[in-house]
Amino acid sequence: MPITSAPVPNPAYPVIAIVGLSTKPDRPSFGVARYMQERGYRIIPVNPMHVGAHILGEHCHANLFDAAKALAAEGQKIDIVNCFRKAEDIPPVVGEAIMIDARCVWMQLGIVNEAAAAKARANGMQVVMDRCLKIEHALGNLHGIL
Repeated sequence: MPITSAPVPNPAYPVIAIVGLSTKPDRPSFGVARYMQERGYRIIPVNPMHVGAHILGEHCHANLFDAAKALAAEGQKIDIVNCFRKAEDIPPVVGEAIMIDARCVWMQLGIVNEAAAAKARANGMQVVMDRCLKIEHALGNLHGIL
């Protein structure tokens, strides 16, 4: 059963926008988002197919610009842009991430776009490719890092 209201996030944790977040609980994007949210991270859904819907208790935005504007009104910003999009769809996401001054672009398992990564790095962003945020977080906890 989907969460209807978002848990209270830990304000010390980075805010994560998930581009391509699905409304379907069986999809990997939903599972990663739920896992991170349950551990205190604020998850911001970005998916033009579900604009205005609530996913995991958070309002879904069409793009990173709209999400960043809504968060700015709350005195917050997006720190990490987690991408569940095809590799060829990553360059415009990186462009938006740069414009909203995100700190990191994270491409999930199987997603690699070297040109987009180079652009993000050239703009001072951290880049992670072909890694799962949930798995990396769980491993960090397992090894006492996170």
